[in-house]
Amino acid sequence: MQLFYPIEIAPSIHLPLFAERVPCGFPSPAQDYVEDRLNLNTLLIAHPSATYFIKVSGDSMTGAGIGDGDLLVVDRSLSASHGDIVIAAVAGEFTVKELHTHPVLQLVPYNSNYSPMTFHHPEDLEIFGVVTFSVKSHQ
Repeated sequence: MQLFYPIEIAPSIHLPLFAERVPCGFPSPAQDYVEDRLNLNTLLIAHPSATYFIKVSGDSMTGAGIGDGDLLVVDRSLSASHGDIVIAAVAGEFTVKELHTHPVLQLVPYNSNYSPMTFHHPEDLEIFGVVTFSVKSHQ
Protein backbone atom coordinates (compact mmCIF):
# COMPACT_ATOMS: atom_id res chain seq x y z
CA MET A 1 0.00 0.00 0.00
CA GLN A 2 1.33 3.41 -0.93
CA LEU A 3 0.09 6.33 1.16
CA PHE A 4 0.80 9.91 0.17
CA TYR A 5 0.02 12.82 2.49
CA PRO A 6 -0.55 16.34 1.18
CA ILE A 7 2.13 18.85 1.96
CA GLU A 8 2.07 22.61 1.83
CA ILE A 9 3.71 23.71 -1.39
CA ALA A 10 4.37 27.40 -1.77
CA PRO A 11 3.47 29.10 -3.93
CA SER A 12 0.23 27.47 -5.06
CA ILE A 13 -0.19 26.98 -8.77
CA HIS A 14 -3.47 28.35 -10.10
CA LEU A 15 -4.19 26.97 -13.56
CA PRO A 16 -6.78 28.28 -16.05
CA LEU A 17 -10.33 26.95 -15.86
CA PHE A 18 -12.21 27.48 -19.12
CA ALA A 19 -15.93 28.27 -18.90
CA GLU A 20 -16.73 26.38 -22.10
CA ARG A 21 -17.49 22.69 -21.59
CA VAL A 22 -15.96 20.23 -24.02
CA PRO A 23 -18.55 17.95 -25.65
CA CYS A 24 -17.80 14.25 -25.89
CA GLY A 25 -19.83 14.00 -29.10
CA PHE A 26 -19.33 16.31 -32.06
CA PRO A 27 -16.65 19.01 -31.91
CA SER A 28 -17.65 22.60 -31.19
CA PRO A 29 -15.75 25.81 -31.94
CA ALA A 30 -12.98 26.48 -29.41
CA GLN A 31 -13.52 29.25 -26.89
CA ASP A 32 -10.65 31.37 -25.58
CA TYR A 33 -12.52 32.59 -22.53
CA VAL A 34 -10.89 31.74 -19.19
CA GLU A 35 -13.57 31.82 -16.48
CA ASP A 36 -11.36 31.48 -13.43
CA ARG A 37 -8.09 30.17 -12.05
CA LEU A 38 -8.16 26.73 -10.43
CA ASN A 39 -6.00 25.38 -7.61
CA LEU A 40 -6.31 21.56 -7.46
CA ASN A 41 -5.39 21.51 -3.75
CA THR A 42 -8.40 23.72 -3.01
CA LEU A 43 -10.66 21.64 -5.25
CA LEU A 44 -9.60 18.18 -4.05
CA ILE A 45 -8.73 18.69 -0.39
CA ALA A 46 -11.41 19.97 2.00
CA HIS A 47 -9.67 18.87 5.21
CA PRO A 48 -5.87 18.95 4.66
CA SER A 49 -4.90 17.49 8.03
CA ALA A 50 -7.29 14.55 7.57
CA THR A 51 -6.59 13.85 3.89
CA TYR A 52 -4.27 11.32 2.34
CA PHE A 53 -3.71 9.85 -1.12
CA ILE A 54 -3.49 6.16 -1.93
CA LYS A 55 -2.75 4.28 -5.15
CA VAL A 56 -5.13 1.55 -6.28
CA SER A 57 -4.03 -1.93 -7.19
CA GLY A 58 -6.44 -4.40 -8.74
CA ASP A 59 -9.65 -4.28 -10.72
CA SER A 60 -12.50 -4.83 -8.25
CA MET A 61 -13.77 -1.24 -8.66
CA THR A 62 -13.53 -0.77 -12.43
CA GLY A 63 -17.31 -0.36 -12.74
CA ALA A 64 -17.03 2.74 -10.52
CA GLY A 65 -14.34 4.17 -12.77
CA ILE A 66 -11.53 3.27 -10.35
CA GLY A 67 -8.78 1.17 -11.89
CA ASP A 68 -5.34 -0.21 -11.24
CA GLY A 69 -2.82 2.60 -10.69
CA ASP A 70 -5.39 5.33 -10.05
CA LEU A 71 -4.71 7.77 -7.24
CA LEU A 72 -7.51 8.22 -4.68
CA VAL A 73 -8.06 11.25 -2.46
CA VAL A 74 -9.29 9.98 0.93
CA ASP A 75 -10.76 12.09 3.74
CA ARG A 76 -10.53 10.53 7.22
CA SER A 77 -12.66 13.28 8.80
CA LEU A 78 -15.85 12.22 6.98
CA SER A 79 -18.23 9.73 8.54
CA ALA A 80 -18.76 6.86 6.12
CA SER A 81 -22.37 6.39 5.05
CA HIS A 82 -24.30 3.86 2.99
CA GLY A 83 -23.16 4.18 -0.64
CA ASP A 84 -19.81 5.84 0.05
CA ILE A 85 -16.67 4.41 -1.49
CA VAL A 86 -14.31 3.79 1.40
CA ILE A 87 -10.86 2.56 2.32
CA ALA A 88 -11.36 -0.26 4.81
CA ALA A 89 -9.32 -2.85 6.63
CA VAL A 90 -10.56 -6.43 6.67
CA ALA A 91 -8.52 -9.00 8.60
CA GLY A 92 -5.49 -6.70 8.45
CA GLU A 93 -5.70 -6.11 4.67
CA PHE A 94 -6.71 -2.80 3.07
CA THR A 95 -9.32 -2.60 0.34
CA VAL A 96 -11.39 -0.01 -1.53
CA LYS A 97 -15.09 -0.83 -1.91
CA GLU A 98 -18.56 0.71 -1.67
CA LEU A 99 -19.98 0.60 1.86
CA HIS A 100 -23.48 -0.79 2.33
CA THR A 101 -24.97 -0.45 5.81
CA HIS A 102 -28.40 -1.93 5.09
CA PRO A 103 -30.01 -4.38 4.87
CA VAL A 104 -26.69 -5.92 6.03
CA LEU A 105 -23.21 -4.49 6.54
CA GLN A 106 -21.20 -5.15 3.36
CA LEU A 107 -18.28 -3.96 1.28
CA VAL A 108 -19.40 -4.18 -2.34
CA PRO A 109 -17.08 -4.35 -5.37
CA TYR A 110 -17.91 -2.81 -8.76
CA ASN A 111 -16.80 -5.80 -10.77
CA SER A 112 -18.99 -8.90 -11.22
CA ASN A 113 -15.91 -11.14 -10.89
CA TYR A 114 -15.83 -10.30 -7.17
CA SER A 115 -18.34 -11.01 -4.40
CA PRO A 116 -19.47 -8.61 -1.69
CA MET A 117 -17.94 -9.05 1.77
CA THR A 118 -20.60 -9.37 4.46
CA PHE A 119 -19.93 -8.55 8.13
CA HIS A 120 -22.03 -9.98 10.94
CA HIS A 121 -20.07 -8.01 13.55
CA PRO A 122 -19.33 -4.32 12.85
CA GLU A 123 -16.07 -4.57 14.79
CA ASP A 124 -14.73 -6.88 12.03
CA LEU A 125 -14.66 -3.87 9.68
CA GLU A 126 -12.50 -0.77 10.18
CA ILE A 127 -13.02 2.26 7.94
CA PHE A 128 -9.93 4.37 7.20
CA GLY A 129 -11.63 7.13 5.22
CA VAL A 130 -14.07 8.09 2.51
CA VAL A 131 -12.86 8.39 -1.07
CA THR A 132 -13.71 11.89 -2.28
CA PHE A 133 -11.93 11.97 -5.66
CA SER A 134 -9.97 9.75 -7.99
CA VAL A 135 -7.16 10.89 -10.25
CA LYS A 136 -6.68 8.84 -13.39
CA SER A 137 -3.87 8.88 -15.93
CA HIS A 138 -4.82 8.51 -19.56
CA GLN A 139 -1.30 7.87 -20.84
